[in-house]
Amino acid sequence: MRKLKEIKPIWLPYLLDKRFRTKFLITLFLLAIILFSLAKFLAYNEARPGFSFNDPLLATFQPVNVTWLTFGLIYLGLIIALSFLLFHPDRMLLALQSYTLIAALRLITIYFLPLNAPLHIIPLKDPFVEFFGGGSTLLRDLFFSGHTSTMFLFFLTAKSKKLKTVFLICTILIAALVLIQHVHYTIDVVAAPFFAYTSYRISRLINKRNKKTS
Repeated sequence: MRKLKEIKPIWLPYLLDKRFRTKFLITLFLLAIILFSLAKFLAYNEARPGFSFNDPLLATFQPVNVTWLTFGLIYLGLIIALSFLLFHPDRMLLALQSYTLIAALRLITIYFLPLNAPLHIIPLKDPFVEFFGGGSTLLRDLFFSGHTSTMFLFFLTAKSKKLKTVFLICTILIAALVLIQHVHYTIDVVAAPFFAYTSYRISRLINKRNKKTS
């Protein structure tokens, strides 16, 4: 297990690099704008007209409340990912850029596909948010699954086979759990890794192009 005191000497050369520093700050700025816009839009999206469709898979079983298990995996994956990314500034930048694109794509897809929640949905309430008594539970942030795509992004940015295995297992489990709870349609979950991979590849191409032009 690497020690936190190692972070500063690892990050210092990157932060002294003007090109990296500029990209990192621009990425944080764009991420903040996108997340703020997405939060505002999702609140508006809850009340606007939408459409529903029959999901053959969800129709075969009744939902089960697995909220605590779902968020346990999500927070565990997040902690493991941050524990790795903090010691790899280049991977951290790539992850932040990719996540910014994922958030932007979610805003766009939800705008053009205003889906109603599955008929028998059990709302996925964040235990951490519930404990502190803030925030409302969203039901229609549906196409595509943000939790599944984020976990798959962690898989893509991981370097070791062990980490990749952990994140791939977490991705599959989270995808299954949100379906078990009828939080998402099947297409939401199936599409999520593709959007994550697209965002990841675009971010890599941008960084490669910047290296060639610098």
